[in-house]
Amino acid sequence: MKDNNHGFSLIELVVAMAVTGVVVGAVYSVYHAQQRSYNTQQEIVEMQQNIRAAMQLMEREIRMAGYTPFEESGSGIQNAAADSVRFTMDIHDGMDNDADGRTDESDEIGNGDDDTTDTGEDITYFIADPDGDGVFDLFRRDASSGADQILAKNVDALNLVYLNNAGSATSDLNQIRSVQVTMVVRTARPDRGYNNSTIYTNQQGTVILPQQNDNFRRKLLTCEVRGRNLAL
Repeated sequence: MKDNNHGFSLIELVVAMAVTGVVVGAVYSVYHAQQRSYNTQQEIVEMQQNIRAAMQLMEREIRMAGYTPFEESGSGIQNAAADSVRFTMDIHDGMDNDADGRTDESDEIGNGDDDTTDTGEDITYFIADPDGDGVFDLFRRDASSGADQILAKNVDALNLVYLNNAGSATSDLNQIRSVQVTMVVRTARPDRGYNNSTIYTNQQGTVILPQQNDNFRRKLLTCEVRGRNLAL
């Protein structure tokens, strides 16, 4: 019987290895691209959740600035800087005034004990770089405890503009009726295939973050909060 089992030639092996290499390389390239896209999307989602949660809390609390059932508490905007704001409100009396089973809610009408020294009554929002690495975070400080709570990481800009009844910018604490808040937050890690050359401005058209020309993706969020408890 004639043996026809000669196996593969060297050329055939080389060709097979080359084809296999091309296929494996293509599969890896597709996988790598998809993985990078997935990681980028995760970074963007985390960034957006980061800034929206922080902005919602700021809106809610700034809106309550100046609330008091008494005339003597002196609550309101206490410090109005371009990158920080401090305000007070008299919202605690230890009672369930709306009978919903929860005491001293921030929007509960009837709270107050004629001071602004209780928890959540003297609040400051500001950005700082606690690690000294050039990366800023958004903090909320409660004067009753002196504790600083991180609300958002990787905040490139926090800008606040204070408006009077006419809608004009003012630095007079007694004239402030609303606050325009603008924040720019970036992803924690860069996207090597992306270049960010965007110039970020507030509602007044003022540049709050110039062109960075880096690989970080960013999100700008802005709102105007009417201080419903500030003097009319």
